Amino acid sequence: MTFGFPEPDLIIFDCDGVLVDSEVLSCGCLSEVLGQCGIELSEHDALDLFLGRSTAAVLQHYDGRLVPENFLRALKAQVFQQFRRSLRSIPGVSAVISQLTVPFCVASSSDLDRVRLSLGLTDLARYFGDRLYTAQMVARGKPAPDLFLHAAAQMQADPQRTLVVEDSVSGVSAAKAAGMMVWGFVGGSHYRSRDGRSMLVDAGADRVFDQMANFWKGA
Repeated sequence: MTFGFPEPDLIIFDCDGVLVDSEVLSCGCLSEVLGQCGIELSEHDALDLFLGRSTAAVLQHYDGRLVPENFLRALKAQVFQQFRRSLRSIPGVSAVISQLTVPFCVASSSDLDRVRLSLGLTDLARYFGDRLYTAQMVARGKPAPDLFLHAAAQMQADPQRTLVVEDSVSGVSAAKAAGMMVWGFVGGSHYRSRDGRSMLVDAGADRVFDQMANFWKGA
């Protein structure tokens, strides 16, 4: 496979919403667990506020409210249970990854154990090995560029020759801030009733596509 521009030294994949169709599941869990804490947040609003963000961003958003100490533990348990029951990979992503001839890795806002679970449940772990980088490893999560710059450094790649595949505004913003090319992906179930294309283009995506079968088309 070839690119319509100089071949990148590295491709960085976001995990949730790009490799696995998890955003609706995880935001549903967030809405449910917050409800148990007496905080109302619809699944739709959860997507608006926290798509592509880390759990640290959730805690920061609710600073000063009565979020119990066991909130993150309860949320993690709920998410893991839901993932084991319902998580699926994004259709066609395995075929894309298996044909790559350049180095690639994952950079996700999710915790490392959640990324490992997601990739293991969907049979994608075999492609990535230990090339998994998460918001836990940097001072600032997306939309700051820290995570993508960390991943590129670990992979010994030039940020300006790195391609990121992202599904969120915060992720696209982070990649552009890191000086990287970014393709926006809007094929996850969380974009069925949302104009994801406009959102990601406005955030600075160099290209937006909606099916992994089209990964190379227009590239």
